[in-house]
Amino acid sequence: MPHAGLILKGSGMPGLYAKQNPTKKELKEGIYKPRLTLYSSLQKHNAFEPHLKIELSLPKLIFGNNFQELRYKDFGAVVKKLAIVLSQMGVQTSEEILAHSSVSGIHYAKNIPLTDGTTPYQYIKKIKEAQLSGTLDVNETQFKNDGHSYKWHCNAYEVVFYDKIKDLEQSFKSEKRALEKDNALQAPLFKKLKKRKKKFELLRMEVRLNKRQKIKQLFAKLNIKHDLSFKKLFKPAIARKVLLHYLDSLSGKRLALLDYHASSDVDMLTTLTLNNLHLSPKQVIQQFGLKKTLESMNLGQLRNLFAHCSSGSWRRLLVDANQATPPKTPVGLEKIRECIEKMKAVEKL
Repeated sequence: MPHAGLILKGSGMPGLYAKQNPTKKELKEGIYKPRLTLYSSLQKHNAFEPHLKIELSLPKLIFGNNFQELRYKDFGAVVKKLAIVLSQMGVQTSEEILAHSSVSGIHYAKNIPLTDGTTPYQYIKKIKEAQLSGTLDVNETQFKNDGHSYKWHCNAYEVVFYDKIKDLEQSFKSEKRALEKDNALQAPLFKKLKKRKKKFELLRMEVRLNKRQKIKQLFAKLNIKHDLSFKKLFKPAIARKVLLHYLDSLSGKRLALLDYHASSDVDMLTTLTLNNLHLSPKQVIQQFGLKKTLESMNLGQLRNLFAHCSSGSWRRLLVDANQATPPKTPVGLEKIRECIEKMKAVEKL
């Protein structure tokens, strides 16, 4: 809607879009379809040319949910199923055309199963401690749904961490409260998850590259030499590189000092000293003071308190703080890294 003929047969109507989306009834019946947008744009030869934008979740297309994950060998099944579904929606194409179609945006994601008693909330709380708001390309950060999701938003991309099961639960209260679309499709899975073992939670990391130019810039930075076609971008190796890049970026902006935990001030000072014999007494006491301060306020509040100081002084404080080596902590970000590095698909729940 409106009728596609206005775009396909017209002389060109810029600003007019014809859309075809899956209905709530279809989703509740387990029928998944992509979101289609037909539009025309002015080309170099001053003629209007129609374009079709196809937006979809590939796991939902194949599995009916995105708790399960696709593997590299599944690409043939993906384009075959997509061609069939598009045909049912009135779009005639081929698997070959789809495979070489241009990609304007892509979301790389990884589900991290937690089976050791830890929860997504514990990881998200640590992720939130990273100092991202001061970086040039970050427009805003959001800590939402009682701490069950964390997102940093930029003009051309987003990085999101969230509790996958909690987000599905939220969607049944209100679709607007969930981070995902089309959750009605996953209703049968929710009933199954409610009966799951106690020690099973799912943390999800997504990197949403929403503009073609951003994909090109990032790929050049990561030395990924591929054209931006559907087939070339459907690779776990690329997903791994992209996800690890942003995880490392986040980890580098989070003070290791925050992982110090002790039963008393004396224990903390002792732990700091024994784990950092390379630091002078003055440096150890400085770290101790910073740690105690961060128990009362976060880094953002502390930075505002010293707003009158130069940015160079603040950066030196953070550099010095990161010289401290923390003891091993039961919940660090290593679990996320390990899961991404292995890139083993979650196939069954």
